[in-house]
Amino acid sequence: DVSGSMDSPDFVLRGREATRLDVAKVVIGQFIEGREHDRVGLVVFGEEAFTQVPLTLDHDALLDFLTAVEIGMAGSRATAIGQGIAVASKRLARLEAPSKVVILLTDGRSNAGTLSPMQAAEAARALGIKVYTIGVGSDGSAQAGLFGMFRTRSEEVDERTLKAVAEATDARYFRATDTRSLK
Repeated sequence: DVSGSMDSPDFVLRGREATRLDVAKVVIGQFIEGREHDRVGLVVFGEEAFTQVPLTLDHDALLDFLTAVEIGMAGSRATAIGQGIAVASKRLARLEAPSKVVILLTDGRSNAGTLSPMQAAEAARALGIKVYTIGVGSDGSAQAGLFGMFRTRSEEVDERTLKAVAEATDARYFRATDTRSLK
């Protein structure tokens, strides 16, 4: 998820305040490094969804592209979770592999795109793809404005939908409220 809300600085990384996306990139990078023999790709989504890196065994190149991921690169004002699942599933559809997995990381709720998360989950299930979901964010609120003084906006993770997506594809949902739980 590269929507604007992922820029919320409610996590800590190396003793300093960090955005959800910054922490996610570090944790995703560590995950990729541990998948030495797996083909891994990267799909980004906000208002739209697209493949940033197709499935590859070249994890060094993948990590370089991960570093370049930025807020808003797929649109910053909305979150197209269904489209993200669909794009990732399309990449996995024809793959000859003993297991096919999508890991969906988001801090919000789907409010864009032509497919609902559940429609995309049903399609993924039909393709034999499991969609593990991770809801990130500290406590459901994020400060906005200079030093958080201007306003607080609600950033609720749609846990019900994320759980339903995971369950529909025989996977699991995880909640990450801080850096440690995301790892």
